[in-house]
Order: sequence, then structure tokens, then C-alpha cells
Amino acid sequence: QVQLVESGGGLVQPGGSLRLSCAASGFTFDYRTIAWFRQAPGKEREGVACIGSTDGATYYADSAKGRFTISADHENVYLQMNRLTPEDTAAYYCAAAVGLPTMLRPLNEYDWWGQGTQVTVSS
Repeated sequence: QVQLVESGGGLVQPGGSLRLSCAASGFTFDYRTIAWFRQAPGKEREGVACIGSTDGATYYADSAKGRFTISADHENVYLQMNRLTPEDTAAYYCAAAVGLPTMLRPLNEYDWWGQGTQVTVSS
């Protein structure tokens, strides 16, 4: 059974940092795209960053470039988020797709999803 389990969300002040984790199990980790998406209330789910599990190639949304870093270690994928702003407030989801990325892959290409972890940036 495929499972993606996110953790690390919480409340943080503007300018602060959080590190999200995604633990993957139940499927081969080779030749997969693992991504972080987020969804704010009333908005569509949007891609934040993705990484190729085999080659380590990374791709970011413009909103994440220079502030967020995606990384992978065995069957865990992380999202280090720095210089957070209230606009980063959202539920963050981990997702996995077959194949390696050549770009930030769109939402409909992902086969497996986690339940999400809430990130709230507020003073």
C-alpha cells in the first residue's frame, strides 16, 4: 500500500522557517518524481517544487525560488522553507508520480498523494 505521510507543519512568524518532511512507503522510490504542492483556502492547489528520486534534479515555482529547497534522502523528501510570508499559508501536500521530472510537473500527473500538513504564517 502506497503511503505518503507529511509532517513538520505548524505556526510560524513572518520571516521564519519550517522544514516539511514526506515519508514515502509501499512503492519503489526509483525513477519517481516527488513534489510538494500547496493549497490555500479558496485557491487552487499549486505546485511548489519537485525532485527526481534517481537524478536529484529539482524544479521550483517562481514563488519558491530562492526561499525553498527540496531535497531527498532515501524514501524521505524534505521542503526547507525560509523567509516565510503570510502568502505561504496553506495546506502542503506531498505527491509522487512515475518517471523523472524535466520541469515542475502539473498536478494531474501525480498518482499518489499524502493527507497534507498545515502551514500558517502569522504574527
